[in-house]
Amino acid sequence: MEDQELSDRVLREDVDGISFLTLNRPEKLNALDSAIFLRLAEHVEALEVAEDVHCVVIAGAGRSFSAGNDLTDIGKPTKSERLHVRGELVERLANLPQPVVAKIRGHCFTGGLEVALAADLLIGDQSARFADTHGTWGLTPLWGMSQRLPRRVGLANAKRMMFTSRTLSAEEALSIGLIDLCVAPERLDEEVRLLAGSIVANSSFSNRAYKRLLRETDGMPLGEGLRYEREKTPGIAPDALERIRGFKKR
Repeated sequence: MEDQELSDRVLREDVDGISFLTLNRPEKLNALDSAIFLRLAEHVEALEVAEDVHCVVIAGAGRSFSAGNDLTDIGKPTKSERLHVRGELVERLANLPQPVVAKIRGHCFTGGLEVALAADLLIGDQSARFADTHGTWGLTPLWGMSQRLPRRVGLANAKRMMFTSRTLSAEEALSIGLIDLCVAPERLDEEVRLLAGSIVANSSFSNRAYKRLLRETDGMPLGEGLRYEREKTPGIAPDALERIRGFKKR
């Protein structure tokens, strides 16, 4: 029973080059516990070497992305976990070679927000709500909140969220750049499929190169970054000439 519960905690479905990962604890608003992290780690490890997956979409089952940490689970890592293993897993999710899209409805709080911030693009529907409640519970971040949130929304907006634990609507999240798109609830699935499909239509080689270059030059002065781009370029994709020939035939 325990093995079955673990295997169902995060579901994976691959369709047309897109891997859909779904946090699957809807009865608890996908609160993050040890079982979710253990299963997510298995999927991330597989995706790191999955050449046939060109985009990853992470979502939550039911009416929420994730209400955050399971407070009853905090401080009780499994025997196989080290202190910082969950933060390291979120970092591995962020560093997947494929572009990662977070599909958000309902709650996206604290630890759930940290997981969502590991995505390259965030799409929410109008039901989405965002908050960093570490301060409410006397906690401090370990999964990237203090680094990724300010880079997303700016230091002042991040401070306001962190210091007050206030909840943002989807519309306000869009206005400060926390999410990239805000759509009607009935449009969320379709808009995510369209976005992921447009990513897959591009060269996976180019997308992976972009993601690596962006990561490796983050924080560099402009001149240093330009030099790095010139010297570290991986060149053209194996199918580049075929793509160009196809364009010329139009």
